[in-house]
Amino acid sequence: MGANSSKPQQEAQPTRQERQKCWEGRDAYFACLDRVGVLKAGDEGNACQAEDKLYQENCAKSWVAYFNQRRILAEQQKNRLAQASTQAQDAQRSTR
Repeated sequence: MGANSSKPQQEAQPTRQERQKCWEGRDAYFACLDRVGVLKAGDEGNACQAEDKLYQENCAKSWVAYFNQRRILAEQQKNRLAQASTQAQDAQRSTR
């Protein structure tokens, strides 16, 4: 494509070290959220400011949005699986 193309330029792919820094920042932030009993990122008030700052600085915005949403979805899935397991156990007990 020519220089006058309207196609936006792609961002450079992060290096292995940059990805590792992002994951470490995410893990530290999510560990803080777990400590304060918060599922949804941003609902912790001032409790995890330092961890959130590193997370935001070291991860692309699209990654932050993805990881935050994935955290909620994973918890919902865990709850659904636990509920299904309980229902299956109840069904087994009722057939005995």
